[in-house]
Amino acid sequence: MGFVKVATHVLMRPSLWWTAVRQVVRMTPRHWWKHSPFLPVPRADYLEFRLVTQYGGDLESSRSKIEAADVVKYLEWCKQWNRES
Repeated sequence: MGFVKVATHVLMRPSLWWTAVRQVVRMTPRHWWKHSPFLPVPRADYLEFRLVTQYGGDLESSRSKIEAADVVKYLEWCKQWNRES
């Protein structure tokens, strides 16, 4: 599943835009511009933890199971959790 598919699903839900931005900021390591790949992406160990926890198995098999609907559900959960906190 690619970034474009996830982005399309999120763009179709304006109520999740700020939540998505907030989660990207939260997951992006500090000083990301100082380290390769010089992009604001989460650390590999964090992504591995999240994917293996969500889907089980190993990292490679977990990556192949990602669905855009799962990302939307995660953002909806984050939005609800932020409201209640």
